[in-house]
Amino acid sequence: MPHEVIMPALGMAQDTGLIVAWHKSPGDAVAADDVLFEVETDKATMEVAAGADGFVTQIRAHAGSEVPVGDVIALIGDSSEAVHTEESPADATAPAATAVELPKGNNVIMPALGMAQDTGLIVAWRKAPGDAVAAGDILFEVETDKSTVEVEAGFDGFVAALLAEAGEEAPVGETIAVITATKPDKPVQASRASAPKAVPGPAAEISARAAETPAPKPAKTATPASKAAAPVAGTGRILASPKARRLALEQGLDLNRLAETGHPQPYHVADLETLKSLPTKGLETTGAATRRLTAELPSESFGGFAAWAAEAAGLKDAGALLAGLAAASLGREATVALESFGVARVFSVPVGPLGNIAAASLETAPDLIVRDLRASRISSVTLGAEDAPTLTLKQAGDGLAITLECASHHMTAAEAVALLSNFAGRMEQPLRHLL
Repeated sequence: MPHEVIMPALGMAQDTGLIVAWHKSPGDAVAADDVLFEVETDKATMEVAAGADGFVTQIRAHAGSEVPVGDVIALIGDSSEAVHTEESPADATAPAATAVELPKGNNVIMPALGMAQDTGLIVAWRKAPGDAVAAGDILFEVETDKSTVEVEAGFDGFVAALLAEAGEEAPVGETIAVITATKPDKPVQASRASAPKAVPGPAAEISARAAETPAPKPAKTATPASKAAAPVAGTGRILASPKARRLALEQGLDLNRLAETGHPQPYHVADLETLKSLPTKGLETTGAATRRLTAELPSESFGGFAAWAAEAAGLKDAGALLAGLAAASLGREATVALESFGVARVFSVPVGPLGNIAAASLETAPDLIVRDLRASRISSVTLGAEDAPTLTLKQAGDGLAITLECASHHMTAAEAVALLSNFAGRMEQPLRHLL
């Protein structure tokens, strides 16, 4: 009897596990203590051993699939002959398989999410081959140089083919999935290396719809201190699981530093401990000075202004208003990160009415950081330059103290003075500056 590998329970309340990566392919020899796959839960990412000597004869769930605890996800037998079923994901390193006929249906293509985008990195599939899907369901997550975006299926039906694996890049416009109206008898799972080429059909593609899909609105707290998309040799970006990327942002960790040390990718939650153990690295601004300016206001009217805006104009998000005043002080459209005691939000602030301010992805690099410490007992601030000019607010008696810190390459001395002066004026008399 073959040895059944099941999705393990790694926690008391765990119902499912996300398969992050397979370390073996169908047909590979394996020892009982060899790492067979990685699984991620809400608490941790774990490497799971095969549990038996033999050969991997079948893999029943592809990387990126969320599988219930106790489900059989692989078989280990005595023969090296792999048993391929319609559930088994193809492996990019396996010998080239016989060409598979692509199901006829609606082609889902890699969307264009930016003007200069040539490719997109598939971070995770939310549906598996054979799954039923509605047009509004999230089918996959794609990462570009700018952001990670959830992309809807665009069609009702069934997932008949997935033609790229999580972790692979696909050119914009290339077919990466097929959705059919009826449940497929033999759904296809393939990597880009072995994927059959799509035959153009009459079905409409979802390029326009996918391109308009907004980035997920942040429902979590995070610190925008790291920019998790630094160039990596051969790929141009860092590969990391969505959870690892989110936790790195929350904890102010820079995944770039793992790449600089040559730590193997993709990065998972467990790799963050390695990142934390790296020696502290100072701001790399060779020959650059840190500018620090402070303005003190005998009184401030922002609290009253926020209450008025909520009642009179329905603008109830005081954080968005604060970001709007900060961006207006720059005199241009800007992305503003608002931090307060480890909680962070990012806003896209256009030129114009404060009602047009919108939440942005936590991974968006800000043009300006506003650190709100008004509710703290901190009396002075000298933290040094961040990745963007930083305005720190703290209470000063009945008034307010505002400190601007930035590296000299962020803005000239004159620009720094203008920014702080403009923002201080807006905090002192917000209504006057709206006229």
